Amino acid sequence: MLKPGADPMSVDQSDVLCNFCAREWTDDLPLVEGHQGSIICGVCLKTACKLLDGGTLVTSHRTCTMCLEHRDDPAWESPWVEGSVICGRCINLGATALSKDKDYAWKRSDTATE
Repeated sequence: MLKPGADPMSVDQSDVLCNFCAREWTDDLPLVEGHQGSIICGVCLKTACKLLDGGTLVTSHRTCTMCLEHRDDPAWESPWVEGSVICGRCINLGATALSKDKDYAWKRSDTATE
């Protein structure tokens, strides 16, 4: 998402915020983009992965912020940004994408650097 007041025709890196924690994008913070400019940062994605892998997520009855679909698989709802939800499918897709990104040493497991 864009920071409130940001000019969509002239977006700076610091104007891009995670939809799940509102953290600003920096050079050392990996992001995954979803539909219509939705963003999840590597920190939030790692949290969602941990909960998904631990079997502690429940089915959300909201539309996924990332894919804009209502899915019946487990989903993570942000405790920081009301209404931000990522479905299990998007958690897995995002984790796969970030783990393949050579610019970051992002790993799904807890022992990785973010």
